[in-house]
Amino acid sequence: MIPAQFDLDNATAYAAWRGRKLATHPRSLGDLVVELADPRSLTLAEREALLARCGVANMAVYASRTGTDPDKDIPRLLGRQLGLANLDANMLADDDGISPLAVAPAGTRTEFIPYTDRGIKWHTDGYYNTLDRQVRGLLLHCVQSAAAGGENRLMDHEIAYILLRDENPDYIRALMAPDAMTIPPRLEDGAIARAAQAGPVFSVYPDGHLHMRYTARTVSIEWKDDDITRAAVAALERILASDSRYVFRGRLEPGMGLVCNNVLHDRAAFADSDMRKRLLYRARYFDRIADSPYSAD
Repeated sequence: MIPAQFDLDNATAYAAWRGRKLATHPRSLGDLVVELADPRSLTLAEREALLARCGVANMAVYASRTGTDPDKDIPRLLGRQLGLANLDANMLADDDGISPLAVAPAGTRTEFIPYTDRGIKWHTDGYYNTLDRQVRGLLLHCVQSAAAGGENRLMDHEIAYILLRDENPDYIRALMAPDAMTIPPRLEDGAIARAAQAGPVFSVYPDGHLHMRYTARTVSIEWKDDDITRAAVAALERILASDSRYVFRGRLEPGMGLVCNNVLHDRAAFADSDMRKRLLYRARYFDRIADSPYSAD
């Protein structure tokens, strides 16, 4: 049964949830930052601070003392302490399931934009996954930032839901349709390497949490061909292109990272130098971050 706040016919429950959500939501990126000594071994206070921010904004940013330490146990052990255990070991991840995001000099990775220095439009991770393997938790850890560029924009997907529902509840209805957004099949050497994947943009999991599946790319995507879906997509694009106070902007520096429930995010183009080559570790999970008592739900 869908939670009352996400029932489009229950305006009272929605208004109550909306009020709590907006009243507790951070006002700036700085409000999301938690100082950590060592992400591999959190203190109780550090863990509670991360969970509290994720509870109200679905994300937290940490600043640690690990600097340019390339230890991949940093994201792995941090994730475990936050309830993240089931990695999405996608085809471009390393054998340990964690992806080193850097400009690939050669090979298959050069064909995929995260492994280039190009910008990446607004998206949630794993939007092309099958519906039973959706990415719910995401962790990014910065080992080295680029010589220039590489900033991120972030938006809590629950805020995107609120802004769209406030504008027109039918936009939410359209984006919850099971065929709202389809990712066409990916072909390799004329054969299907990944089947087409249709699904909703917004969905509610049995645990009562809202999930979002989205990409702003205009190629390799098919939107449902009706007026209300087109209007809903255009409204979401306007929100993401706006100077909304709910869009946070910043750049991860060495030792910093993002932990989140797969919120909306993008990446600006960047430039490396001989001395500074961007490297972030990305860990994608089928789990959500552990619930916090500070949640707006």
